Amino acid sequence: MAKGKLFLIPNILADNTQDAVISPQVKEVILNTKVYLVENMRTARRYISSLKLGVNLEQIHMEILDKGTSSEFINRLMQPLMNGADIGIISEAGCPGIADPGALAVEHAHKKGIQVVPLSGPSSMFMALMGSGFSGQSFAFHGYLPIDKKDKTAAIKKLEAESLRERRAQIFMETPFRNNQLLEDLLRVLSPQTKLCIAKNITGSDEMILTKTAEEWKNFPFDLHKIPTVFILQSF
Repeated sequence: MAKGKLFLIPNILADNTQDAVISPQVKEVILNTKVYLVENMRTARRYISSLKLGVNLEQIHMEILDKGTSSEFINRLMQPLMNGADIGIISEAGCPGIADPGALAVEHAHKKGIQVVPLSGPSSMFMALMGSGFSGQSFAFHGYLPIDKKDKTAAIKKLEAESLRERRAQIFMETPFRNNQLLEDLLRVLSPQTKLCIAKNITGSDEMILTKTAEEWKNFPFDLHKIPTVFILQSF
């Protein structure tokens, strides 16, 4: 029996943007896929419903795939692929596999000789980099910085030094309710002329992608509380 395919299905980044950012290819895959691995069933069902494809949600099967999923359990989750059924992975936002537990399933698929099909869609990391004016030739994504203030300070200094040495754009993020605190720490630690891009609510109606020096940001009013935000720094 032929094996199924593992589709990596992008989700929206901002509410009510599906008509603008979700391609016909993604919609066609969702229309023909009955098994999904998702981070949250409720939001995944709401996303599929919002596409208005006429999908009967009672006829699709969803399982949870999150950071707590064990490698042994992933083997069971992926069994439909071995039986010939396609599986779609839907992240909470953006593209599966990037700062996302979907990578665990992708790794398993490669080990089992299962075809992995990534579908194009909005990625906050790459869209922020595109709009930053920073190097697209050399960049690194670091996920979340440490929560502890001392460790966070050390991490910021390390990223800044590495950026200057390697001429590398450094991309990272924070849990939205800690954004303002992170920005305060960045402006406290960074050298005045280090450039910082702040990209908030990408694709949303109040999207902002703005690059300034750390010194300039100190005089710029901001409130990023509970707003999905990507930060990029680069030293020159």
